[in-house]
Amino acid sequence: MLGHNRKMSGAECLADMLKGYGVTHIFHVPAVLRKTMAVMEGRTEIKRLHVHGEKAAAYMADGYARASGKPGICAAQVIGALNLAAGLRDAWLAHSPVIAMTGGREPKTKFRKVYQEVDDLPAFEPVTKFNATIDDVSRLPDMVRQAFRVATSGTPGPVHLQFRGNEGQIDAEEAELEPLCEPQFARVPPYRPAADDASVIAALKHLQDARRPVIVVGGGVRASGASAELVALAQALQIPVATSLNGKDSISGDDPLSVGVVGTYSRESANRVVNSADLVCFIGTETGGMTTHFWTVPKIGTPAIQIDIDPQAIGRNYPLLAGINADAKVTLARMLAQAERASAGKRIAWVEEAQRICKEWSQKYRSVLTSDAAPIRPERICAELTRHVPDDGIVVVDTGHAGMWMGGMFDLTSPRQRYMRSAGHLGWAFPAGLGAKCACPERPVITFTGDAGLWYHIAEIETAARWRINAITVVNNNSSGNQSKRGFDRAYGGTQSEQAREMWTFSKVDFARIAEEMGALGIRVEKAAEIGPAIEKALQARRPVIIDVVTDIDALAPLAVS
Repeated sequence: MLGHNRKMSGAECLADMLKGYGVTHIFHVPAVLRKTMAVMEGRTEIKRLHVHGEKAAAYMADGYARASGKPGICAAQVIGALNLAAGLRDAWLAHSPVIAMTGGREPKTKFRKVYQEVDDLPAFEPVTKFNATIDDVSRLPDMVRQAFRVATSGTPGPVHLQFRGNEGQIDAEEAELEPLCEPQFARVPPYRPAADDASVIAALKHLQDARRPVIVVGGGVRASGASAELVALAQALQIPVATSLNGKDSISGDDPLSVGVVGTYSRESANRVVNSADLVCFIGTETGGMTTHFWTVPKIGTPAIQIDIDPQAIGRNYPLLAGINADAKVTLARMLAQAERASAGKRIAWVEEAQRICKEWSQKYRSVLTSDAAPIRPERICAELTRHVPDDGIVVVDTGHAGMWMGGMFDLTSPRQRYMRSAGHLGWAFPAGLGAKCACPERPVITFTGDAGLWYHIAEIETAARWRINAITVVNNNSSGNQSKRGFDRAYGGTQSEQAREMWTFSKVDFARIAEEMGALGIRVEKAAEIGPAIEKALQARRPVIIDVVTDIDALAPLAVS
């Protein structure tokens, strides 16, 4: 979008720039950038979604960004800025390109106790790659360009722009402005840095020499769009693949080389395979505590190599035989082109052992995955989702027990399916699923959360109905936050009192009835055989859907093995 300086308002410039970067939605809590919102109405098709809470707005923008690869935009006036900063924490942890816009203080009235005024800027420092103020309208074009540039480049992440005025009223001021955009930075990744030949050859040699290697894939592979190259390399060299939660959709669960999610919220087979390996190849993962079960899977000292776009991640937690600082897709394509496929023969026994471990896991959990028990077992919900999520479906998952159940018990069955999970914040999934549906309206979006997670942002059912965001939300409703049960068992010496159980149990609520009252379709499921038909009905509905599945309060997700 090329042009020249001309007299225009900041609102006109901002509207034109967001349109030029391909933004389709803004998630906001009024009142912020009012003039910009009004100008957008006449000169863009951007939807300005008024939601019920700033954290929900940030989570929606995050879901939008992860589903589309394009920066998600959220906004709030100065009184809501701290809530917006809190909502960015998940995007920060998951490396999601979210751009937050807030109102800010007027220099002429600072320190005079203006109504609602707080210096919000420091709150954004820990959760953003770039945190800046726009105090002069003439700076708006270059600062917006920088926001998109930083959010999408390198390891993606959130950015914050604070506009002068409690509602960002600087957008009403005029100046000679040029709404110049850089389309290269409209999605991830804008650059694909390549590694030097020596580091690629060294890493490939270690992989080919190993008899029992395993690849551990993180969210960086998805961000790079490198799934096809990953699977091709694993097949060419016959190397089993484990994933982090963020990398779960890098390989289909039914692929013969897939061993499941590794780490804490994991599948037992993945942890067993990784801890039996003689070489671990980390790709696009920070090797953090969740992915490695606090650095016990694999144990520190296990021979390792690592590929990452962030040089600070390479070797952070594991000593390495080789490291590659580069884009995953480019690197894997180069490794595939140079791979000695004949070396795969030495790994036949290893692949057979990994597959045997996976079969043992399947046999161990078959009874609960197929259980007809009432109240319903959560594992059965996961199995039904494996069967019924469409080939192009986007699956969005909360943290806590939801993340544990789905990480271990749900399988993706198509390379077109996507999987996105909370990086640690309970309640993230429901609004994030709405954001994902806004980003990809033509694709089915199915969110899995518990009743504890849905309660956080239940008001956004009304948002979904009002804006016709036709996402499907499956609620594992056990009237509790029963992930806390084990912790309270320990605190009370093994047996809890009735008063202790009040700390993690809730009232029994029919979320299907609440959904109907708010304008969505509500489906109550009390028998396991009803889950599949409920999902199919939801997929045909042209409304937001809440599927309320009544589950067993005593069903606890299996703990990780190491």
